[in-house]
Amino acid sequence: MSTISAPLADSTIMLRRNFKHIARTPVTVFNAALMPVVMMLIFVYVFGSAFDIGGHYIDYATPGMILLAISYGLSGTAVSVSSDMAKGIINRFKVMDVSRSAVLTGHVVATILTNAVAITAVIGVAFALGFRPPATALDWLGAIGIMAATSFAASWLTVALGMAAKTPESAGMGVVPLIMLPFVSSAVVPADKMGQGVRQFAQYQPFTPIIEALRGFLNGHPSGGYTAAALAWCAGFAIVGYLWSRATFNKRA
Repeated sequence: MSTISAPLADSTIMLRRNFKHIARTPVTVFNAALMPVVMMLIFVYVFGSAFDIGGHYIDYATPGMILLAISYGLSGTAVSVSSDMAKGIINRFKVMDVSRSAVLTGHVVATILTNAVAITAVIGVAFALGFRPPATALDWLGAIGIMAATSFAASWLTVALGMAAKTPESAGMGVVPLIMLPFVSSAVVPADKMGQGVRQFAQYQPFTPIIEALRGFLNGHPSGGYTAAALAWCAGFAIVGYLWSRATFNKRA
């Protein structure tokens, strides 16, 4: 087997293994797909009328709910990675001469595909609630690119957090900031309507430019500044996550 096909075959096997674990854990599926939909229904029907955003709240909230769909699925990935490390499964793979990159890539790809399911569910429910974005086909391609970059970056960072955690429980707690940050951003209400201190934090934290870039594409008015900032944050997260996870893997495995 060639040096290129071997890691690819190993990655496919790891991906299949991770999907089997996800299918056996209903809580993971709930967090990844159903929970963001529930949050959307709550914000649109319970809190939506309280926010003056100058238009239909569903149009404003959908980009934020898409980011929530990405962040809510991260806990299961961190716990899964940490469990593999704690149970010694990684060392078994090492003895079996499984590509090290395949072990990490399998978790990342599984998370991205799970996020894709969750994002599809959120967008589907948004359309059912009246979401009608004026985005063109090119705008949708840009929005999909932002979603993919965010999911890729968050997946690598989550794998790194799971690798570094001492126990699966601490791994689950380690990704809580990634889950909570969207709530202190422009996801559900404009940052300029927040109180002093919180407003500045929301404006300069990484998830706000990602949400605003996505919102711009879906509204048909993409922002070059927000898009550049979003891609820069995603690239930074992905690089840090990749290097951190590889370093931890080599140290602990």
